[in-house]
Amino acid sequence: MKEIVLQIPDDKYDFFMELISQLGLEASQPYPVPEFHKEVVRERIRTESQHEQLSWEQARKQWVFKDQEE
Repeated sequence: MKEIVLQIPDDKYDFFMELISQLGLEASQPYPVPEFHKEVVRERIRTESQHEQLSWEQARKQWVFKDQEE
């Protein structure tokens, strides 16, 4: 499945969303991250010691996904 990102003028938004609905397509809107959440993450990055931080690759290896449980 392909994903695209569009910018729709405010005055055309309702029409566009109705069109998407009528065509049976799925539309999602990005959830805005509040500034205070970003600040919490920045503070954790500043206060954590470097050796306690994991790279994405290291963290991902620690997770068990449902399709990998067997």
